[in-house]
Amino acid sequence: MQIKPKKSLGQNFLIDKNIIEKITSFIDLENKNLLEIGPGTGNLTASILKKKPKKITVIEKDRDLCSLLSEKFGQQIKIINDDVLKFNPNEYKNNKFIVFGNLPYNISTEILVNWIINLKLEPWFSDLFLMFQKEVADRIIANENTSKFGRLTIISKWRLDIKKLFDVSPSCFYPEPKINSSVLHFTLKKNYIKFKKNRNIEIVTKTFFNQRRKMIKNPMKQLFCDYIELAKDLDIDLNLRPQNISLDNYYKIIQKFEELRN
Repeated sequence: MQIKPKKSLGQNFLIDKNIIEKITSFIDLENKNLLEIGPGTGNLTASILKKKPKKITVIEKDRDLCSLLSEKFGQQIKIINDDVLKFNPNEYKNNKFIVFGNLPYNISTEILVNWIINLKLEPWFSDLFLMFQKEVADRIIANENTSKFGRLTIISKWRLDIKKLFDVSPSCFYPEPKINSSVLHFTLKKNYIKFKKNRNIEIVTKTFFNQRRKMIKNPMKQLFCDYIELAKDLDIDLNLRPQNISLDNYYKIIQKFEELRN
């Protein structure tokens, strides 16, 4: 069966064998539960199978690709024909997946943020190995006081430790995208600040970064009546811009936001 990549689904199939082998070399996969997002034509899937995992589950939206994968791998993998944005991974919390994904660029941040915001106390994964557009990966791992630091950084680093593994050039894909990609490795943080409602991290960071070039006095004023006192307590200069505030201070601001709404 011949498959043509579909632009509407953001399909760019990873074809470089060296990169495929490299992605699966960072962790022992033997007898582990694997989840692959967007397996495409199954090149990475085939490499994972060589590592003798306990079980491989793949999520693929494209029906034609599901048929191809079924033809190619048979009973060796479990195929879920669904949109990953509709997939509820918390139903699989007992599996503790190691996750691999060459995420569609147009929905990659939405996938990651949804997973983080909806994480339960018993997470459904142990490791994520995800490929993003390089510009997005740079925003995920950014440091404060840099132009790339923002909402995605704050949300990602709240629950996860993140390490950049390597960059991937356009020539490693078919068809070739116009941008470079990066592979990131995410693991769960043992210690993190707990919120009453995880969605509050989105509300607060959106308020701050809607006007990222302006001083934080305005978003603080929007969120808190006593914003001057709160800024003093946290030792925050109200003349700073959103990218100049530390992660810890953002998480404390979110906690304070929740306290005042009780």
